Amino acid sequence: MGILNSTPDSFSDRSRFFKLDDALEQARKMINDGADWLDIGGESSGPDSQDVPLDEELQRVIPLIQKVRMESDIWISVDTWKAEVARQSLEAGADAINDVTALRGDPELAKVVKEFQVPLVIMYSKDATPRTTGQQPDYEDVMDTIKSFFRERLQFAESNGILNKQIVLDPGMGFFISGTPKYSFEIIRRISELHEFDLPLLVGPSRKSFLAGVTPGRTLNFSERDIPAAVVSSIALWQGVSMLRFHEVEQGRLLIDTIEALKSSA
Repeated sequence: MGILNSTPDSFSDRSRFFKLDDALEQARKMINDGADWLDIGGESSGPDSQDVPLDEELQRVIPLIQKVRMESDIWISVDTWKAEVARQSLEAGADAINDVTALRGDPELAKVVKEFQVPLVIMYSKDATPRTTGQQPDYEDVMDTIKSFFRERLQFAESNGILNKQIVLDPGMGFFISGTPKYSFEIIRRISELHEFDLPLLVGPSRKSFLAGVTPGRTLNFSERDIPAAVVSSIALWQGVSMLRFHEVEQGRLLIDTIEALKSSA
């Protein structure tokens, strides 16, 4: 899954793809580099980002979805928690919804997912407003917390007419989990525990904050986190994770191909 943020305040892209032509060119590059899926977002959920008015978010994502769909049949998800953005994105040609609030941000979103019968990525974050999560860093057992959260959210989805087969689970990483890096690393180490749900698993460690301090005495910038992200992604893939969410698609594609080659040689 290639990450395509059409925002001026993306925590890693820093508005490089805010203009439509630049975003479309990046989409073409990601497709050429081997992406199976593009995740298009018009509102950053990273630290210090701001809420985006509905009309503005629509202006950022709908033309891009339409342009990509005219050129390619690649899978497209829209990274949004707003029901109206989801609806118009699906009508424009998107195939799925990626909701970082796990259906907590907009009570109408579940109705849209049910109506269109599309896949839904449900991501764990400690708070319904993920921008505040890093301020509450402590867990007694982070994986038990995530599993309890998924059980409750799956029940909520089912009660709103969303089928289990529509759902992809994302345990969250970095700031969504905590400002304390150890919890994100623990999730990677124990990711296989989430197979109890018998649903596809997605992880997105790409350029996340928890990777910034892996080298003692240094703070890695965004691009320097690509190698650590590849390492933890490899560990997750080896444990049966289905999907990776990556900024640098070519790296992610090579990583997946390498893990598949290792598995097939056993």
